[in-house]
Amino acid sequence: MQVFSIAQEQPSDWWEVEALYDLCFAPGREALSSYRLRDGVDKVAPLCLIARDRDGIVAAAIRYWPIMVGDHPALLLGPIAVHPTRQGEGLGGLLMHQSLEMTEGLGWPRVMLVGDYPYYSRFGFEKLTGVEMPPPTNPDRVLGIGDWEGIEGAVTKWPEAK
Repeated sequence: MQVFSIAQEQPSDWWEVEALYDLCFAPGREALSSYRLRDGVDKVAPLCLIARDRDGIVAAAIRYWPIMVGDHPALLLGPIAVHPTRQGEGLGGLLMHQSLEMTEGLGWPRVMLVGDYPYYSRFGFEKLTGVEMPPPTNPDRVLGIGDWEGIEGAVTKWPEAK
């Protein structure tokens, strides 16, 4: 049985986490509209977690970013990635559950992401209507969890962006 340690991502982990994202996602991932929402914005550090195996190798990572939806604050989850050799071991689910459990306690009542509904629905995510991600984003992939009642509008960059 493999043992993993879960910890908050530290600045010294940046290169390893970025290498994992490069490995798991298509070239040009930073051209996606969600990356424009992250430019110059600090991550929500307590929610950015990594899983290391017993050899200290980063096996999975998850990040969160503050955004605005209309006039309301929210979190943008992503990216989340699991090293290809570690997929199917439950690490993605573990990071999702652990980080989502922390969001409300840190003052974030709602989380959204852009992803596959069949996969993320198992964590409680539902399709959001009236929430408009910058193009090009398929509206059917805009998902949310938490208190979204009455929340709609354009998704924009966090106002404290540098």
